[in-house]
Amino acid sequence: MNFDFSDDEKALKDQARRVLAEKAGPAAVRRVMAGPETFDAALWREMAGLGWLGAAIPEVYGGQGMGHVALCAIAEELGRSLAPVPAASSIYLAAEGLLAAGSEAQKRQYLPQLANGSTIATLGLVEGPGPLSAFGISASVSNGKLSGVKLLPDGAAAQLAIIAARAGSGDVGLYLVNLDGAGVARESIASIDASKPWTRVSFSAAAVEPLGEGGHAAGWPAVEKLLQRAAILTAFEQLGGADRCLEIARDYALQREAFGRIIGQYQAVKHRLADVYVANELARSNAYYGAWALDTAPAEIPMAAAVSRIAASEAFERAARDNTQTHGGISATWAHDAHLYYRRSRHWAVLLGTASQWRDTLIDLVSRDARQRNAAA
Repeated sequence: MNFDFSDDEKALKDQARRVLAEKAGPAAVRRVMAGPETFDAALWREMAGLGWLGAAIPEVYGGQGMGHVALCAIAEELGRSLAPVPAASSIYLAAEGLLAAGSEAQKRQYLPQLANGSTIATLGLVEGPGPLSAFGISASVSNGKLSGVKLLPDGAAAQLAIIAARAGSGDVGLYLVNLDGAGVARESIASIDASKPWTRVSFSAAAVEPLGEGGHAAGWPAVEKLLQRAAILTAFEQLGGADRCLEIARDYALQREAFGRIIGQYQAVKHRLADVYVANELARSNAYYGAWALDTAPAEIPMAAAVSRIAASEAFERAARDNTQTHGGISATWAHDAHLYYRRSRHWAVLLGTASQWRDTLIDLVSRDARQRNAAA
């Protein structure tokens, strides 16, 4: 069993690294943070033109049909470069939601727009503090109208949203809503990573369309499947960021002198960097397992998503934190780039639910498998 990228996927990954080294990086993040735009629109258009946005979208829906492993390869480079674009919201979440639960008509209408970048979409689950679960959903749909408040990632840039809300029966369903339509009000909110902004969106009798066949909205099980797929894709962004943090810290440790010696010679520094390397490699193996599961073994996705999410979250947080510590006091300044990676690590750590929630999920999966094996014995 080979979990590595194919030659074509490696070529795509190399292309993404070259383009993003020129067009993204900390300088692009700072431009977005300082300017009026909420993302790098020029980079987004270039990504669309290169076919990256539609990498995992089938050709029949306007995509490239390269599969999810190719999208994972691109995601790793997006994470490495801190690219300030809404790929997670529009592609990992919304496009995956349409592919998994949308009707044929909805796929044909919206997926080509997401693949060519003309429409940006997002997913609305969060309404406030607390665990990410169906119990936290209070937004409601009545007579085809949505009311309630959602906190949307990339909500300022998006024109389309998939919203989790309760219907008249009280069950949670998924609904498509035009964010530029009537009954929608947006308010920017502060977030730890200003290049990945959140928006508070209030819905007041906004028209919605059930996501699913026959006018029946897909329910919370569809949300769980969507989060599992997105967790694997974002794990690659976290892995890319963690690898870049390690490189930056290593290079600094090999040239910075203190007390007449290169600081990389001190055990306190080199042992810390060795621990980061080990955490990154563990995250890599779990992420590659997840990429394989996405295209090859759907039954493995729940377990692969949990281990990918946990390992990648821990690796990126450790790498970003230890990069800061290796640089010392200068890393605490706004001018240094270390805080940009730390901010991004915290953004990913909460976007799809915390690592502790995913640990609980992993425990449940392992316990279920053990019960099944015992019952079969």
